[in-house]
Amino acid sequence: MTDLGTRTEPALRRAAPALLGYAAVRALGLVTLALWSAARDKSAYTLLTARWDALWYTRVAELGYGYEVRLPNGDVHSNLAFFPLLPWLERLLSAVTPLSYADAGFAVSLLASLFAAWGVFAVTDHVYGGRAGVCAVLLWAVLPVGIVQSMAYSESLFTALAAWSLYALLTGRWLIAGLLASLAGLTRPVGLAVVAAVWAAGIAAFLRDRRDRAASGSERVTPAGATTATQAAGMALAPLGAAAYVLWVGHRTGRGPLGYLDVQAGWRNGFDGGYAFARFVADKFTSFPSALAGVGLIVGVGLVGWLYVTCVRQGQPLPLLVYAGVVTALALCASSYFGSKPRLLMPAFPLLLPLALALARARTRRSAVIVAVIAAASALYGAFWLNGSGPP
Repeated sequence: MTDLGTRTEPALRRAAPALLGYAAVRALGLVTLALWSAARDKSAYTLLTARWDALWYTRVAELGYGYEVRLPNGDVHSNLAFFPLLPWLERLLSAVTPLSYADAGFAVSLLASLFAAWGVFAVTDHVYGGRAGVCAVLLWAVLPVGIVQSMAYSESLFTALAAWSLYALLTGRWLIAGLLASLAGLTRPVGLAVVAAVWAAGIAAFLRDRRDRAASGSERVTPAGATTATQAAGMALAPLGAAAYVLWVGHRTGRGPLGYLDVQAGWRNGFDGGYAFARFVADKFTSFPSALAGVGLIVGVGLVGWLYVTCVRQGQPLPLLVYAGVVTALALCASSYFGSKPRLLMPAFPLLLPLALALARARTRRSAVIVAVIAAASALYGAFWLNGSGPP
């Protein structure tokens, strides 16, 4: 098994099949996008680096915070809604290389996507073995909206930080887990999911240690089970990134600790427990053609729920269950941008592990054919999607 304490070379060599497969899938997606975009007289590179959220991140890197757009309906779209780690990295890379901010964002995303794939492999390899790890990486690569992993968006960077934080938890590296969770909290609002995983693991370790001490009748704290100072430090580190940015936004806007929620409200983002999404799905059944889309949405949500229940039944480690559960809840219960939900679910890679296990148990030829067919379909859909409505 890979381990954060081992040398990088053996760990990378073990992950090499997964990373090569991931690179092949992403290359297929990019080539397909380039050909599709050329046929429509569009720039694939512009679609990847200079539209939608990518453009907002670039503006933060170039101009800093304070830019906003006031819409005719009174809504205010402020760039304070975008967490700072990706634009910081864009600015840093642009300062030390000839790359523009947009180029730097694309480079960061490509590199982060490889580290994310490696992290997905490391987590799955640790829990279920290397074959399942390779399958999990390939399944993450061939998601219908997998092309986002190659965009100058923050999903790849966030998934890389989240996956390695979870791996650090599974292998007892509490300080590393806390630090990476803090960085994830500087990347996206859903960094809360990584913080929750760290805290859940810490509380579980504390309760397990108390139970073990009660059972043994000893007051001695065991190194393996106790919530040591290192574990407590990791838990303390985890929320600092997100808390620092949210508090800074509140100070800058003059609206106090809840100022970030006001910024999100300007984008009509919020958390309503899924009410708005349920109404959005229900509205699809007002006419026959759109009813098919409504059925598809219900099936999709049902599949996500089934995968999570399967994860629980298969006994996934607590940090993975907490992380995937919080990511899923935040994605499905947000009150706007319903078309973004598949993209928002993308970091919830533990949901793919039941499918990865099934794929790993199949014959190699059959698994390869299944992945190849899905990869081709994903590449075509990604090209169609970005040349059409695309993100946000």
